[in-house]
Amino acid sequence: MEFQVKFKVNEHLYLKDPENSEIGRAIVKNSIELIHETGFESFTFRKLAWKISSTEATVYRYFPSKHKLLTYILNWYWSYIEFISKLRLQEMKEPQQKMEKILEIITHNDKTDDKIEDYDLTKLHSIVIAESSKSYLVKEVDEINKEMVFSPLKSLCNFFGEIISQAKPDFPYPKSFASTLLETSHDQQFFSEHLPKLTDNHIDKIEHKKYVLNYLRFITFNLIK
Repeated sequence: MEFQVKFKVNEHLYLKDPENSEIGRAIVKNSIELIHETGFESFTFRKLAWKISSTEATVYRYFPSKHKLLTYILNWYWSYIEFISKLRLQEMKEPQQKMEKILEIITHNDKTDDKIEDYDLTKLHSIVIAESSKSYLVKEVDEINKEMVFSPLKSLCNFFGEIISQAKPDFPYPKSFASTLLETSHDQQFFSEHLPKLTDNHIDKIEHKKYVLNYLRFITFNLIK
């Protein structure tokens, strides 16, 4: 099944809503392609303009900076993960089963035939692993946060925290554990791929995302059993 999903992204992240025009959607889609290809540090609006056969001025009419463009992309991703998590969990009754599915989703081990026509999720996931911390690990984070641009990430962690509380009602740190699981899923996959001796996967050498899923299963179900 192929479907299209649309999320309302915080208006402080753009000057002109990219969802309302073909060139706007091309800017976002090709930004994902280019950031995945070059990395965020090497990504520029000049390169993006060349890729979409347009001008830098056109890109700047939509986004004031590449940091806001990255945060826009991440907002879409966090909203998508919450959407797909709620979709997968709606027929489940057991909290432990829900937690298992959440771990599969955040490590991209969720087996599904669903496809979306918006963006390349594999490349988007790679960007999240390598670049997402660059959205909020910045000196201006407190000022940026006042614009509520991190609300999708907070909403996602709040939802995961609710499931953790269902699984273990007396657990005192559901939101902290939710955000820890999310960040750990990214860090451990990055380490497994690029700095394997920071993980134990340099011994077993199994598929990276499978290794991360196994690791998260171990710490999750030993903590909330």
